[in-house]
Amino acid sequence: MIRHYLKITLRTLSRQKALSFINVFGLSVGIACFSLFLLYAVNEFTFDRYHPNEKNIYRVCLKVAPMRGENGFTACYLPMPLGPAMKQDFPEVESAVRMRDGWGYEFIKANDEVTRMKVSYADAELFKVFSFHILYGSVNPLKDLHSIVLTRKVALQLFGQENAVGKSVQIKSDNNFDPFIVSAVTADNPSNSNIQFDVLGSFDYFMTTASGIGSINRWTRSGYLTYVQLRAGSKIPEGSVQLDKFRAKYYPEELEDLRKEGSWKGGPSPVTYKLQPLRDIHTDAKVSGGPVEPVDPKNIWILVGLAAAVLLIACINFTTLAIGRSAGRAKEVGVRKVIGSSKKQLIFQFLSEALVLSVLSAIFGLLLARFLLPYFNQLSGRELNFSLAQFPILGWMLAGLILVVGLLAGSYPALVLSSFRPVEVLKSKVRVGGSNIFTRSLVTLQFVLSIGLIISTVIILQQLKFMQDKNPGFNKDNIVVVDADGTDTKGTYPLFKQALSVQHSIAGVAGSDLGLGEGTGWSSSGFDYMGKHKSVFEYFVDNDYIGLMGIPVLAGRNFNRGIASDTLTSVIINEAMMNDFGWTLKNAVGQELKGYSEQFTPVVIGVVKNFNFRPFSEKVGPQLFQQFHDYSANKYFVRIKPGNPSAALGEIKKAWTAIAPAFPFNYQFLDESLDRFYHEESRWSSIVGWAGGISIFLACLGLFGLTALAAVNRKKEIGVRRVLGISMPGVVTLLAKDFLKLVLIALAIATPLAWYFMNGWLKDFAYRIHINWLVFLLTGLIAVGIAFLTISFEAIRAAVSNPVRALRNE
Repeated sequence: MIRHYLKITLRTLSRQKALSFINVFGLSVGIACFSLFLLYAVNEFTFDRYHPNEKNIYRVCLKVAPMRGENGFTACYLPMPLGPAMKQDFPEVESAVRMRDGWGYEFIKANDEVTRMKVSYADAELFKVFSFHILYGSVNPLKDLHSIVLTRKVALQLFGQENAVGKSVQIKSDNNFDPFIVSAVTADNPSNSNIQFDVLGSFDYFMTTASGIGSINRWTRSGYLTYVQLRAGSKIPEGSVQLDKFRAKYYPEELEDLRKEGSWKGGPSPVTYKLQPLRDIHTDAKVSGGPVEPVDPKNIWILVGLAAAVLLIACINFTTLAIGRSAGRAKEVGVRKVIGSSKKQLIFQFLSEALVLSVLSAIFGLLLARFLLPYFNQLSGRELNFSLAQFPILGWMLAGLILVVGLLAGSYPALVLSSFRPVEVLKSKVRVGGSNIFTRSLVTLQFVLSIGLIISTVIILQQLKFMQDKNPGFNKDNIVVVDADGTDTKGTYPLFKQALSVQHSIAGVAGSDLGLGEGTGWSSSGFDYMGKHKSVFEYFVDNDYIGLMGIPVLAGRNFNRGIASDTLTSVIINEAMMNDFGWTLKNAVGQELKGYSEQFTPVVIGVVKNFNFRPFSEKVGPQLFQQFHDYSANKYFVRIKPGNPSAALGEIKKAWTAIAPAFPFNYQFLDESLDRFYHEESRWSSIVGWAGGISIFLACLGLFGLTALAAVNRKKEIGVRRVLGISMPGVVTLLAKDFLKLVLIALAIATPLAWYFMNGWLKDFAYRIHINWLVFLLTGLIAVGIAFLTISFEAIRAAVSNPVRALRNE
């Protein structure tokens, strides 16, 4: 029986090649889109779940309740002594692992070539607590002080071979290159892991460096991740009493100080530790930081929802096109019923056809998804792979998807076709209702989703362009930022600046400890001023920085190299800091920042206009500049003259090579670095745009199917009208008007929905556009135009057909 149904299915598909191709192609696109987003969602929701002990592994965080008018927060970067102290004080802690991320790019020398890579450090127990696949080398690779671990990708990059065990590498630490031996090579980090490293060294070695020595016994300096593995059944994560007592032991004066400030009046401690389950780290957006930034689960579900909308549109297409095909199969159904076929058998037959098409679509869809995966990885910022070994859950989810799609897309056509009455079919009285409420609702829903996605894409692009084009408050154009971090900047910066000062293509050079833009870092300091807690962004710069950046000075003066106190106590603040401290342009200059430091009291010598040193999603915060004598310029800002930058870049590289020949030249343009603040918005616009484009394409396929159905049902009417002299535009209008009404209804529904959701999205930006009604008008015109062209194709085909054929059986 099943073999018989399969034969009929294949025979039917071969007779209707065009409609079958449209069905399979449309459904393949929907399945491919949904499969990619499903892979992304599975990856995001399965972070770190491949470790055998993951249920007993936690990351230690600091939880601070709202106090002193400031919002509370939870931080994951904590002091160095924390891990050993927890292992000592809590019997339930089996292991504690400290890790220092690869914050910046450090210089690495291998085979006499110097390159820059991120170097991380971890305790030796990392490989006991976590399950990283060691390809070559020791199972305890960090036991020796000068041992390092490389990933397979880095081993190939440095040595050209996977097995680099025993090879020598030198890493620049402080001012020297220290030798290391590769003790192990691991598989590349899984895409769904919060612990990421390229080069991993021993934490014991890190504690011998200048940065490590300054943190060994300091509970006031944070910057390290701490993971603990608890015994099964431990109660520590459930309550905070034990953690409160632990915090009080190592910060004995903290609660009393909070009481004196009025921030604590007894009860639970407002500052305590929290154990964050390993499996929750990636989807807990309340805790920022770590090698991989956490994601908001809401955003993942939105992406899955977009993919589901595209798949739903593809299923709707299948349904409408199947109904369209049914007009030509009515007599087949009548004959089968006359010779004894039951309704159940007919339903099974048509569902079988739907499942066959679903399987074919799934095969082509998965092949298409595999082909598009590299582009999707660029879009999503992930290194994803269709791996059942990494994602076992993916197999049955895709199998279930195929079954659900087949049933969802084939159920309604099967019920419609199996319900035909044989007498009416054989008398040609059956008219398949392409204009009924159900099919019209499907088309309307398709265009609601499509128009909504297109409107959202346009608004996101407008906001993105607004942020990229908006003047940040300084001149960001024609500035090259040279990364000198890791070199002897106190010696190289004066020589670099002097070498470029005589070049005609260079307009100026300035230095700063930090860059500007995404991934360049920032520094913030908190202190008590006049009984109130203040937090300000700090920038260490030289005396040419403010002038080179074109930041207007509103009051006071800029730094002056001829005034000694400017390198001791002088600071320049922005308007936001002036307002936050209750000063004005008339009295800000000369104010003292009491409480800022125990060694000295900074004095304000100038106020500059606010400028956006953070993304436009944030308001400009309090900011101060200083150029104290212990400052070191890690970033060299070079303003080049407008025009072709090639000559200027050549001079900059020449100057760098002359003063630091052993280190690679690394630079970036400031405007590009600032634009990277908005890569998330750019990613969203691309994703929503692709979803909108695919959905409108699939919606048009569905509209094409319904137009074909209408043409079949009205072919005799069209034939009569053609004989009576109706023109071709008249036939097009006859078939198009009803469907264009559906598009207009969809526009009326999608417009307020899109406005509501996008207005809520824009509220996350401190500086944003106002939604223009022209967006909705233009989107509506585009949607109506595309729908009209789609309808016209089939309408013209009906208009040029021979009316005699339509009237032959009348």
